[in-house]
Amino acid sequence: MTAIILIIVLVAVLALSGVYTSWRAGRLDRLHARLEAASFALDAALLRRSAVALELASSGVLDPATSVLLASAAHDARSAPAGREMAESDLTRALRAVFGQPGFRELLVAQDGAEELLSELEGAAHQVFLARKFYNDAVAATQQARRRWLARALRLAGTAPNPEFFEIDDSLVPAGVAGSLADMPHLTDR
Repeated sequence: MTAIILIIVLVAVLALSGVYTSWRAGRLDRLHARLEAASFALDAALLRRSAVALELASSGVLDPATSVLLASAAHDARSAPAGREMAESDLTRALRAVFGQPGFRELLVAQDGAEELLSELEGAAHQVFLARKFYNDAVAATQQARRRWLARALRLAGTAPNPEFFEIDDSLVPAGVAGSLADMPHLTDR
């Protein structure tokens, strides 16, 4: 009788362990799927921002030197698969330089359609901020799940590469200046 109870307990423990392991593997798989979706969203937001920056550079609103600088930074950001973080940060700095020019907003208001282009660029920059935040949150959750002892011991992540954070300078407002730009809320992080 005790042997039967021992076998029943052993089978129950094995079944519960199997269910828990399966649940952990499924969770890790869902986290990797979430990470992939966040990666695609981030890539789309970055491409949209560089496209709008190229449109601004070719619009004729900016002076030629600024247009060349902005177009070059946007092109580099679009075509740099390796070192993309640096190229995207360079595009942000170029955009910040454009926005920081004296009288930039007044110049755009005076031109037809330029205000709409500026609004689209600000929206694209904000989408990059949000997409990067969601992507980095997904990376943190996935890395945390992969560090658990069961995931490591049973290699539940399989051959999926360990995700990396995507860190870029994505603020159109220079650090330490946000307080003095109260009259320009469209440039601050929302």
